[in-house]
Amino acid sequence: MEINKINREIKLFCDGPSIDEIKNNNSDLRIDGYTFNPSLFKKHNAKDYIEYCKRILEFCKEKHVSLEVISDDEVNMIRQAELLHQLGPNVHVKIPIIFTNGKSTENVILDLVNKKIKLNITAIYLDNQIKKILPIIKNTQTILSIFVGRIYDIGENGSDYFNKSNKIIKANSDCRSLWASTRTSYDIIRAIEHKADIITM
Repeated sequence: MEINKINREIKLFCDGPSIDEIKNNNSDLRIDGYTFNPSLFKKHNAKDYIEYCKRILEFCKEKHVSLEVISDDEVNMIRQAELLHQLGPNVHVKIPIIFTNGKSTENVILDLVNKKIKLNITAIYLDNQIKKILPIIKNTQTILSIFVGRIYDIGENGSDYFNKSNKIIKANSDCRSLWASTRTSYDIIRAIEHKADIITM
């Protein structure tokens, strides 16, 4: 399958490139956007989180950029999301579907939706997690990142999990599905077959 045909069927996001890699490849029309998380920033030796975000956005003024909060409580998560949102109109703020204690971040999501902040809800594994927040985000273009690769890592069929969740998303909302934690090149074919809107690679 030709890459141009793939791009017409699914958006391709580059996950966690360095600033030099962005500078060298940002003109590549095959890449529709970029996604980042705190561990990737650490890998690239970012010293100041917000300043590093600003540097990324210097080279990504037109394409989608997802930037993640680093707090693990409601108040600071909302505060950080507001800061990231203000960095540019192409920014989607990544919010984990749960806190590290296992509780849902639905109150954070509700607050940010009410503030018209564009979201990428990340680290999703179960369709029940999506069902819990869908009434809040159903009329938005929120991205729902389903960690298919990590589901495969634990010996489950990640494609089946994604397919089930994606059908719920498409039938009940305007949100977009993202095939995340890609493990193989062939995953892009699987993602297209299951009608994913986006894949990170």
